[in-house]
Amino acid sequence: KKDIKKDPLMFIARSFDVNRPGSEIDKLLGGVLGGSLIQGKLKINDEIEIKPGIKEKDEYKSLKTKIMNIESGGEKVKEALPYGSIAILTQLDPARVKNDNLAGNVVGKTNKLPEVLHELTLKTDLLKNVIGAKKEIEVENIKKLENLMLNVNAAATLGVVEDIKKNKIKVNLKLPVCADKGTRVTISRLIENRWRLIGVGVME
Repeated sequence: KKDIKKDPLMFIARSFDVNRPGSEIDKLLGGVLGGSLIQGKLKINDEIEIKPGIKEKDEYKSLKTKIMNIESGGEKVKEALPYGSIAILTQLDPARVKNDNLAGNVVGKTNKLPEVLHELTLKTDLLKNVIGAKKEIEVENIKKLENLMLNVNAAATLGVVEDIKKNKIKVNLKLPVCADKGTRVTISRLIENRWRLIGVGVME
């Protein structure tokens, strides 16, 4: 359900620099974030926060900026609602966003986003057979210390299985994610040199 009354939550699928090489400094535009608004609404001049943000030394720090413009469906709009893809022009340094550097992050109002997580506990539901394999392969149970590819919202991260209890697993993440309890996560395993879907999990 797309609830515009909730705090805004946007998944970043792309981030890029729209300035041409050689642009004059006083004419430079801030970085652009592209993705989907899942709930709430975003408006021009809104102060926003981006999590997990960027890694500095050994920790991730969120980014804070301001929305300067919004595009939806190829047209400039004053506010964005959760009904499709949007692009927001920010005041971020273009160097921060180029080459999809912020893809997988989430956007929301300052201090209103979920916490950044370095480990997840998932209630798992494995498929009977592996998806996408050339031949039928039965999905084996998840093993301790196994590497899994996890897709959380717009983020993809590697998880190492630390503990297993019945249909629950605890994984340590290579890249942190920003998500709430109840978020659905897809689980993939390296099979035939490719990551193949083997099931889903729900964050606890």
